[in-house]
Amino acid sequence: MRAVVIDTPGAVRVETVADPVRPGDDGAVVAVRAAAICGSDLHFYEGDYPLAAPVALGHEVVGTVVEVGPQVHTVAVGDAVLVSSVAGCGRCRGCATGDPVTCVSGPQVFGSGLLGGGQAELLAVPAADFQLLRIPDGFDTEQALLLTDNLATGWAAARRADIAPGATVAVFGLGAVGLCALRCAIAQSAGTVLAIDPVAGRRRRAALSGATVAADAAAVLDATHGRGADAVIDAVGNDATLTDALHCVRAGGTVSVVGVHDLTPFAFPALMALVRSITIRLTTAPIQQTWAPLVALIRAGRLDTTGIFTDTLPLADAPAGYARFAARSADCLKVLLTP
Repeated sequence: MRAVVIDTPGAVRVETVADPVRPGDDGAVVAVRAAAICGSDLHFYEGDYPLAAPVALGHEVVGTVVEVGPQVHTVAVGDAVLVSSVAGCGRCRGCATGDPVTCVSGPQVFGSGLLGGGQAELLAVPAADFQLLRIPDGFDTEQALLLTDNLATGWAAARRADIAPGATVAVFGLGAVGLCALRCAIAQSAGTVLAIDPVAGRRRRAALSGATVAADAAAVLDATHGRGADAVIDAVGNDATLTDALHCVRAGGTVSVVGVHDLTPFAFPALMALVRSITIRLTTAPIQQTWAPLVALIRAGRLDTTGIFTDTLPLADAPAGYARFAARSADCLKVLLTP
């Protein structure tokens, strides 16, 4: 099969690799219909994470089940499914909560070097009953892909931000996850959502989603008359945005971080956070927990999923897709790959 791999920063390629083998009696193999490039993938592409060996990329996948083991009961060959980007064993006390991050055996992420990558023609899925969800009736490919990671992460970011009805929420980073978090904050009854991103076109997209544009952390303080936002969502996760988030949240407020940091330690201003009684939460989304509420909100028309994907390319053009996505322009927010 063909798969997207990387072993040198900036040098994504599509190569022929061995077809995956079904991972045990509770596993499945999925023929990939569509996969997406995520901001987390850029950490390999931009050299933030070491590459000791080639890594097969991709953790946002929808497709068709082509093989199941005898212990798989919730999906069957021929089913159209979406795959949780984070995998758990599906049997332990942690997975019983619907949160693979709390898996006792340790969570794994597709396309991280621990499990196969989803930007490929086939994907082996362990614990298929836990990892796979039949695509809900009426959902299109883009909606299903968002449920594998970005929308689930945006939902978790807003939930973990302690948003009270009418609260003022600031969102740093208006890529796919930030835009999803912004929309989820509105769905969770935020009053005002302040949107911060250096790219003007991305700020305009946020405004169309119901946000108020803010230039930077100082603008958040100005908009709140010096008090600070009740909650801040950081969908970037670098040193600059983490620092800004901590300085523009109000005393007693919450900073919710879902942006993925690099491997360099962050100098956390512990005394300032202590004196101001700030709550800080860093979250890898409990993907499976989010499916029921998100499906219900989308069906009810209360959560807009349009306008996140901006580019669709064949798998063979993945190198061009990565280069375009890494430019972080106003025009390219999210890239969909079709094997």
